[in-house]
Amino acid sequence: MVERGYTNRDLITLVYATPDGERAIHNERAVATMGGGSGVSAARDIDPDRLEPVAEEETIERYRQEAERTIENYDPDETI
Repeated sequence: MVERGYTNRDLITLVYATPDGERAIHNERAVATMGGGSGVSAARDIDPDRLEPVAEEETIERYRQEAERTIENYDPDETI
């Protein structure tokens, strides 16, 4: 996971990206589903066809850095 945010519609937005930051998937989850031990894992196995290219170089670099930090600090199935 490289990014987590909150919307005014009580949704959590999650972004998972490839380690190079060049491809990503965006998900939304209801805040209500996050309780009771249902956390967010550090990594996910995602079909490559579902990943979208990241357009901006700044975002690619930010995702790359965050992916590197996540890889260094968490096991893939660890909740963060």
